[in-house]
Amino acid sequence: MPLVRSAFSGDLAHDEPQEYLWTLNFGPQHPATHTTLRLVLKLDGERVVDAMPDIGYLHSGFEKLAEHLNYNQYVTVTDRMNYVSPMANNVAWHLAVERLLGIEVPRRCQYLRVIVAELARISDHLLCIGAMGLDTGAFTHFLYAFNPREQINDIFEALCGARFTNSYTRVGGLMHDATDEAIEMIRRFCRRFPEALRDVERMLNRNRIFMERTQGVGVLTREEAINRCCSGPVARASGVTRDLRKDEPYLAYRDFDFHVCCAGGGDSYARYLVRVAEMWESLRIVQQAVENLPPGPISVGPEYRVAVPEKDQVYTTIEGLISHFELVMSNRGFTVPSEECYTATEAPNGELGFYIVGDGSPRAYRARCRPPSFVHFALFPHLIRGHTLSDVVVVLGSLNIIAAELDR
Repeated sequence: MPLVRSAFSGDLAHDEPQEYLWTLNFGPQHPATHTTLRLVLKLDGERVVDAMPDIGYLHSGFEKLAEHLNYNQYVTVTDRMNYVSPMANNVAWHLAVERLLGIEVPRRCQYLRVIVAELARISDHLLCIGAMGLDTGAFTHFLYAFNPREQINDIFEALCGARFTNSYTRVGGLMHDATDEAIEMIRRFCRRFPEALRDVERMLNRNRIFMERTQGVGVLTREEAINRCCSGPVARASGVTRDLRKDEPYLAYRDFDFHVCCAGGGDSYARYLVRVAEMWESLRIVQQAVENLPPGPISVGPEYRVAVPEKDQVYTTIEGLISHFELVMSNRGFTVPSEECYTATEAPNGELGFYIVGDGSPRAYRARCRPPSFVHFALFPHLIRGHTLSDVVVVLGSLNIIAAELDR
């Protein structure tokens, strides 16, 4: 990290430039940024006077790609947004497409989507709190948090054949139904995960070093969280009791009993505790969903003519072959109304929304994404001012910024 002494130009703050202030480039290649994040810090000794987030190092253009890929092909791009929990992105995208089309998926599909979305939430939170522990010196905690993530990846592999970039959802349904083996793996995970999560809590919740590093660091008040458009664990750690699964229920979330986890501290420690509590609630949802999984199809019927038929129908029936041909050929596809819609889901990091404009073609005329990391990264200068250089990694880790969501 180059350290350069300069008379700071003052464009990062409104105060007068001081000769004794230093400019420090934190990232984009730094182990504590985890991904390609860059922060230009203005320092008075070790005290952070100001900070400027600098994005653009992982530009993917995924909003423009939506204009060139059809509504099923684009799911592969959503895997690359928040790549820590791609299943949640898959669900959010196709839920928005289905709302534009005015269709509702079968109950079994809704339950399976809830299961994978909540498993993705657990996986995302495990990585976040594990990295927070690693950045503050708790290496063993990092390993304990990563073990359950491997089990979740195994479940995803059993469901769709891919551990990481899943692309599991389809317009009107899912790629595959859950096999008996996959259902048993989910049940086994529900039995084992509580012990693993209790181990994680025992190692870090009351750890003196971790508490002193996180309590009172990066405090965000309730009013500031609302005014700065925060959502998810960041907002709920500041006392904002908003959760789209409760306030604007989608899929089958009305069927499940769970609590919205909130805290009042608004600091980095509160954000950690909220994520830990949310994992317990996600586990409750997964248990209820897998034990009450309804029978039936996983895709809408042929009357909608939007769902790709299953492979056995394509290989053995002329109707399935024709339907598959009509849906996948570049000059065919289903008709989308020339309308627009916005649909948001409660992703692991907050409100993940897609605004889609249809023009009658099988591709979006315009697709706009509302990623939570982009909103929360703008908070960083406000949260870090007045803290020390060592607090940068703590605040950054508590926000759980994913760089692929920033550069759209």
